Amino acid sequence: MEWNYYNTFITVSGDCPTERGLIPPEKKNGKSKPRIEYEMVHNQPYTFTQKELMFQTHVLHKGISEEELALRGTEIRSAFFSKPMACMRASMLPKKYGWGLHFNEEGKVALVARESEAYDRFAGGEDARLKVLAGMRNSRK
Repeated sequence: MEWNYYNTFITVSGDCPTERGLIPPEKKNGKSKPRIEYEMVHNQPYTFTQKELMFQTHVLHKGISEEELALRGTEIRSAFFSKPMACMRASMLPKKYGWGLHFNEEGKVALVARESEAYDRFAGGEDARLKVLAGMRNSRK
């Protein structure tokens, strides 16, 4: 699996239920994976590659401490990436919450709200260097 996207825009899924970018809700017992992804990318646009975002989301979602990462980080990372996993096209951000994902030439990601002019520009293919991919659908219909 190629871990990172470069010069790529992932559009909102064709069957996304919302017309605008929404903040994913928190769960009763902590933050959901979509909420963690949202906060990381919203608060630090163009900071994380897909690979970095997926691993950091895992660490935060599982509550892995800084101490444990310092002691077992290589082992934790190896175990995480040894399993097959879906890419960001399957994230709930484009599937359910109305966010496009723009990966720049360095492979770093930013959120793009469905209702924004930037979304229309990216999705419309104005930049010939930008590959446009659809977010994965929620259903098989």
